[in-house]
Amino acid sequence: MKAFVVEKYGKDGLSAADVPEPTVGDRDVLVKVSAASINPLDKMVRNGEFKQLLKYKAPFVLGHDVAGVVTRVGSAVRDFKVGDEVYARPRDLRIGGFAEFIAIDQDDVAPKPTSLTLEEAAAVPLVALAAWQILVDRARVKPGQKVLVHAGAGGLGSTVVQLAKHLGATVATTTGTATEELVRSLGADIVIDYTREDFSKVLSGYDLVLDSVGGANLEKSLTVLKPGGLAVGVVGPPDAAFAKQLGAPSFLGPIMNTLSRKIRKQAKALGVRYQFFFMQADGSQLRKLGALYDGGQLRPVIDQVFPFDRTLEAMAHVEQGRTKAGKVVVSMGSDTR
Repeated sequence: MKAFVVEKYGKDGLSAADVPEPTVGDRDVLVKVSAASINPLDKMVRNGEFKQLLKYKAPFVLGHDVAGVVTRVGSAVRDFKVGDEVYARPRDLRIGGFAEFIAIDQDDVAPKPTSLTLEEAAAVPLVALAAWQILVDRARVKPGQKVLVHAGAGGLGSTVVQLAKHLGATVATTTGTATEELVRSLGADIVIDYTREDFSKVLSGYDLVLDSVGGANLEKSLTVLKPGGLAVGVVGPPDAAFAKQLGAPSFLGPIMNTLSRKIRKQAKALGVRYQFFFMQADGSQLRKLGALYDGGQLRPVIDQVFPFDRTLEAMAHVEQGRTKAGKVVVSMGSDTR
């Protein structure tokens, strides 16, 4: 089958290749890929940023989001059958959405939301799961709480804005001038154009900040939290809990804590908290999220659709910051936008 494979770690490590179709285990569903989408995590894995924690063996197929049609099921699979339209964020070490076929553990798969096309569904899993796991599982956001979402027009940000609003929060977001209208349409109550205004000068008393920018932006984010508030970073720095989540050797925990010592010390001095976040595959959560998409509470935001043979171009489009809003999708079909 045709696939895009990481031959070696680094910027030029991804290339087109012909590889064997995946083997299907007892608990697996084999999915004929209709569409996949690009995530910042693809670049990070391709570049080897997590190679001490996620031990992929090159060559391996890249791609963390997928939507398609089930073509075979393992002997222990009961909830899916051939012909089902599904979507998934396959678990770590079993990724491979940039291919014609992928075998996925049944626990990571969910029926595609009926209201979404396969291309739209491919844009959803990773960012929707991240939004759910941050807002519901970790922060336990309640009606009336205040949530700040940085980069609200991005793939993750646009999803978090919508889900936080659905949960009853007052939502503030930072974005550029061109996407102010978009984030308001997604439910943002307070929109700050980061090119004109410093969010830390106008916001205060927030329960949660989601930071996908890092550096000075993360440090400033701590200052808008109320006492006991939580800043969640998705680009780092990582902490010991991250190493534990991935089942890394125990010696890596203290190393991760060293990387985040400065920001955790700043948070403690302000009476707030910092945590690193790395999402996990979860088909049952995708079922819940699918109902929200079908109910109109959530909608995907798509920047552009590339044909599958232009996957490298799609990756470059994201890496070079040319995405205007939402996600970039690669499609096996001929329809492109």
